[in-house]
Amino acid sequence: MLSFDPNKVEFSTGNYIDGQYCHKNQGQIPVHRPSDGQSYADIPESGAQVVAQAVEIAEQQRIRSGWSEASPRQRGAVLRRWADLIEADAPYLGQLEALGSTRPISDVIHHEIPFTAEAIRFYGECADKYSGDLLPTRKDSLGMLVPEPYGVVGAITPWNFPLSMASWKCGPALAAGNGVVLKPSELTPFSTLRLAELAVQAGLPAGVLNIVQGSGRHTGSALVKHPQVRKVSFTGSTATGAQIMSDAGFNGMKPVTLELGGKSPQLVFNDAGDPAEVAARILRGFTANGGQACVAGTRLVVQRGIAPALIDHLLQLCQSFRPANTWQGSCQYSPLIDQRQGEKVQRLVQQCCEQGGEILTGGQRFAGTEQGWFWQPTLLSGVAADNCAVQEEIFGPVLTVQYFDDEDEGIALAQHETYGLCAGVHTLSLPVAMRAMQSLNAGTVWINRYGRSGDFIIPTGGFMGSGIGKDLGRQAFQACQRQKSVLIDF
Repeated sequence: MLSFDPNKVEFSTGNYIDGQYCHKNQGQIPVHRPSDGQSYADIPESGAQVVAQAVEIAEQQRIRSGWSEASPRQRGAVLRRWADLIEADAPYLGQLEALGSTRPISDVIHHEIPFTAEAIRFYGECADKYSGDLLPTRKDSLGMLVPEPYGVVGAITPWNFPLSMASWKCGPALAAGNGVVLKPSELTPFSTLRLAELAVQAGLPAGVLNIVQGSGRHTGSALVKHPQVRKVSFTGSTATGAQIMSDAGFNGMKPVTLELGGKSPQLVFNDAGDPAEVAARILRGFTANGGQACVAGTRLVVQRGIAPALIDHLLQLCQSFRPANTWQGSCQYSPLIDQRQGEKVQRLVQQCCEQGGEILTGGQRFAGTEQGWFWQPTLLSGVAADNCAVQEEIFGPVLTVQYFDDEDEGIALAQHETYGLCAGVHTLSLPVAMRAMQSLNAGTVWINRYGRSGDFIIPTGGFMGSGIGKDLGRQAFQACQRQKSVLIDF
């Protein structure tokens, strides 16, 4: 049985710096369980002094320990051992994640932990697979492009996928020889601490990876602004990403990788195939993790011929969910992270209806979940392009429905003036799929599927307000290295 007692899980708190826990802080932040809203721990609100200590130790230890100068194969071996330890620690790590996040224990054990370990393993292999380049110059000289680590990478991860997001940040940065200071979300801080402990057990020198706790306003801001942080990688909201980009520009002119918000369409043509199969794909795209994913496909743009059958199947599927606490093995549906997020979803659904939208199903919390925010899968029809539910990232299991007649109209409806993170295209016609792929303003396009696979070689990242740069793929590894041009005269 995967179920466990949430009150019996023991864990460490505080900051993890130089391989040990310390509790210097400017105050305490209570941490709550999403499933029942109960406060179960406190973390420090770390200020600039603690962040500076973590950054300075990361810079010193990456040099003193030889991590930055170690052979790529040596770094890769440590990361592969780290991945093995993560998989071996799944029973405990899974409880930490399910206890304090929106991730059901079964999903964490069967999907999140294997995904996290494999991402780190992938970057362990990247360490000696991608290098510099010899450049064509005149006969009596030699041109080279030599990669080297930036130094210290500052990483800030969101609350919706704490484990996998930490692997996306730490894997490429460490494989490239950098030190890392990571700030997890103050809403989901504890599984990341365990990852850092396991990294040291795997042979990563203490201090090369440090974890600082606190809010974005204090801890995150101090991390971005620290002059010894040479690169910043952030996943989170578009508004916060814009602030980070500004802070990075004014504090050292450092590069940033930003994976930000989305309002992604699922574009369904009449020839998409079996409506039941398409409905199941669309459902996963907007209800996984309670809809709390930047890549969630929350705008259904459907051609009128297939629409009635597709909507009927979606309504049946939406009404099949039942809430359960994330620490119960039977839980298959995630709560919203906290009351603030729940009230935001509630407000935007109500506002949508005031602007002419109609609730086809859902539109409220599940009965009997007053302590946690389990929001019913919600379909909103009759929405115009300027409706708030179409324009704003709701970050909950809410799907808007818009209809179209011909291909050009469908592609036009699928575009968004602010976001360009992902898009799904459902059609059995290769020409239609390719025309849609070329036209859609999205950093990732999935065709006849919706969601990432285990192919870590495929990068992810958005256009416009959805971000800058790429996570995953060799692009994320290469983005953790600066390129030095060299010209030698014989």
